[in-house]
Amino acid sequence: MAVLAAQPLSVLVAPDSFKGSASAEEVCAAVAAGVRGVCPDARVTTVPMADGGEGSLDALMAAWHVRPTEVTTVDALGRPCTARLGLAPGGRTAVVELAEASGLPRVSDRPPAPLDAHTVGAGELARAALDAGAEEVLVLVGGSASTDGGTGILHALGVRFRDAAGEAVRPGGRHLARIATVDVTGLHPRARAVRWRIAVDVDNPLTGPRGAAAVFGPQKGADRDDVAALERGLQSYARVLATAAGCEPTSLTTLPGGGAAGGVPVGLHALLGAELAPGSRLVADAVGLAEAMTGADLVITGEGACDDQSLHGKVVDLVATTARGLPRPPAVVVLAGAVRVGQDELAGHGVAAALSIAPGPATLAELTGRTAELLAERAGAVTGLYLAGRAAAQRTVEPAAVPPGD
Repeated sequence: MAVLAAQPLSVLVAPDSFKGSASAEEVCAAVAAGVRGVCPDARVTTVPMADGGEGSLDALMAAWHVRPTEVTTVDALGRPCTARLGLAPGGRTAVVELAEASGLPRVSDRPPAPLDAHTVGAGELARAALDAGAEEVLVLVGGSASTDGGTGILHALGVRFRDAAGEAVRPGGRHLARIATVDVTGLHPRARAVRWRIAVDVDNPLTGPRGAAAVFGPQKGADRDDVAALERGLQSYARVLATAAGCEPTSLTTLPGGGAAGGVPVGLHALLGAELAPGSRLVADAVGLAEAMTGADLVITGEGACDDQSLHGKVVDLVATTARGLPRPPAVVVLAGAVRVGQDELAGHGVAAALSIAPGPATLAELTGRTAELLAERAGAVTGLYLAGRAAAQRTVEPAAVPPGD
C-alpha cells in the first residue's frame, strides 16, 4: 500500500466585516488564530473584504498594509472636517469612500437636510487623489447623506453648473432643477486622464419609482414634497448632463446603479467616463483576491448574516464565484452570526457549508461581545473537519496490479 505525503494546509481567509461586531481585519485575525490553533503549520493568507459600502476603505487599507492619508475637507453640510483618503502602495490607485466626508454619520448631530446636503467633501478627497498622482480613482459610494447627482464632487473637481442667466448654481439637490448648462473649462487637468470606477451595491436607476429620490431620499430625511422636488431636479439634471455629454437622457436616467448615493454615479459617468461595477468585485480586483486564492485548499469567508442577499452580489457570492473559476477550486466555507439560507441553495452557488458562530440560543448583544472568540472556535472546528476529510481521502492509494513473479 502506498501512502501519500500530507501537504501543508493552505487556507485563505477572506471575510466581510461583521457589522457592529468586528471589522473585516478583526474577523481575519480571529479566523486565522482558530485555524492555526488546530493546524500550526497551515499557510494562512488573510484578505479582508468588503462590498463597496462603509468600511471598504478600512478593508482595502488592511489588505494593502498601508495607512490612509488625512485630508482637510468639509462634511455634507459644508462644515470643516478631516477625512481619510486611501492610496495603494506606489500611489497608482486611490480610494475615496464617500461616507468619509459626505456620509450620514458625519452629520448625525444635525437635523436631516435632504435638499441641501452635498458631496463637495468627497470631491475634495478625489481632488487630493489627482494631485497625488493617482492613475485610477475607486469611489465607494455607500452611506451618502445627499441627493445631489454628484454635483458636489464635480464642483470640487472644477466643474461649474450655471442657470439660464449664467449664474453659478450651488451643489445640492435643492438646486438641481436650476441647472441649465455645464461648464467644464475649469476641470482638474488630470480628471479625464485617470480611470474612474464606482463601487455600487444596488442597481437602482437615477429616476422613477426605484430611483434615487423615491427609494433613498426618505432614508436621508426627505418627506413626500422633498422627494417630488428631488425627482424633478434629477430628471432636469439628467437632460442637461446628456446635452453636455452628447448622449440620450434615458441612457443616464436608466443606468443600472445610477441612483446609488443620490445619483453620484451618473454625474461622474457622464462627464468623466466613470465605470460602474458591483462593489465586492471592485474590492476583490483591488486586493487581488483571485491571485491570493490560487493554490488554496480551503477558503473561509463570512459576514454578520448569511442570507439570500449574500448569494447575490455580496462578498460571499463573490468569493464563491472566484473559487469556482479557478483550475483547482478550493472548498468554500461561510461563517456568520446567523445563517438563513439552505444547504441546497448554498451548494448551488459553490459554498460547501455555512455555519453560525452562535454556540446556541443567544442574544445579539451576547454574540457581539464574543465575536472574535466564537469565530476562532468555529474556524478551528472547520479546519479539523477539513483535515479529517482530507486524511480519509488520502490515507492510502491502492497500488497498480503487479503480475506474479516466476
